[in-house]
Amino acid sequence: MGQVVIGVDPHKRSATIEVIDHRERVLGKGRFGTDSDGYQAMLTAGREHTDRIWAVEGCNGIGRHVAQRLVADGETVLDVPAKLSARARVFSTGQGRKTDPVDAHSVAVVALRTPDLRQVTADDTTVALRLLVDRRDQLGHARTEIISRLHHLLLELIPGGAKKFLSAQQARALLNTVRPRDVVGKTRRWLASELIHELVTIDKKIKVANTELNDLVASTGSRLQQLHGIGPSGAARLIGDIADISRFASRGHFASWNGTAPIDASSGDQNRHRLSRAGNRRINRVLHIMAVVQLRNDTEGRRHYRRKLAEGKTTMEAMRALKRRLSDVAYRQMVADAKRLRTGPGGHVGATLQSSADDPNPKVDTSEKSLPGPVEDQLRAPLLTAS
Repeated sequence: MGQVVIGVDPHKRSATIEVIDHRERVLGKGRFGTDSDGYQAMLTAGREHTDRIWAVEGCNGIGRHVAQRLVADGETVLDVPAKLSARARVFSTGQGRKTDPVDAHSVAVVALRTPDLRQVTADDTTVALRLLVDRRDQLGHARTEIISRLHHLLLELIPGGAKKFLSAQQARALLNTVRPRDVVGKTRRWLASELIHELVTIDKKIKVANTELNDLVASTGSRLQQLHGIGPSGAARLIGDIADISRFASRGHFASWNGTAPIDASSGDQNRHRLSRAGNRRINRVLHIMAVVQLRNDTEGRRHYRRKLAEGKTTMEAMRALKRRLSDVAYRQMVADAKRLRTGPGGHVGATLQSSADDPNPKVDTSEKSLPGPVEDQLRAPLLTAS
């Protein structure tokens, strides 16, 4: 019968499948639960076809749990981005109606007709890094919220409040200087004391998370932390979200994917570009932090920023130009790491140039070509003493 494609529309508690052959003839379909019995029934139905490929929608999202179970059972699984299956559904004869059977059919058709879809592999170090750095970011957000609430209470208790950057020890020392006698003041002081206790706990968790990130990043053999402005969280985010740098054909494609390359907005004789708000914003944030740290120190990044200001660019335009350069630096370092380790960062292999963690195609059209002579790699240096 030849090879068949099994399209899977996954949900949390159910999965709908449709089996088609190379001529898009439907050979079977069904709806199964995602518990142990339902999954085994789905697997048995799929294995009735000898030469088969499973196509699962959103293997980095809702489809991950189904895709990883199939991979663990020795099945070949392709990742079908939701954007592609949505386009196939719109152009089908069903007038764009969205049901689970229609979605499963669209997934199968996309897998049949689209070359170079990413083949799903078993979770590896890159997934662990992504989980850990997500946890670290959550702890950071929680700490910021606690500090904000603490500042509000201290402003009511102490004239002028506390300084902007506040540690738990400093907050406790300030709180010990006030002894309110009214019930409102006592309540504020008690709440502030509780927040300080929560801040101490959060700080301990952040310290543990940083240690775990350092150890796991070191185990990948990556040298990203040698770049000035990239710490353990930044390195983990780059490795975790990018996984295999070889899927980007050039540093220009990488810059387009992370949103540091401007978008061509030319028309007629008018040649202009505008800021890209697309791309992976998590990676864009890592590059922004890297740029801010370089501006605080005597680095090539600071000199590049000042050259752009001298050319008449605004501070925002100069910062964007610096982030574009730093994108090239990070790309070059990850390529060097991949060549040195003979695999992708974290040992990840099997990705293609057409696959992407956030977008089905990292080759987004952009007018921004790679800039000549990216900034020099800078080793870590202590911050300059403020005068």
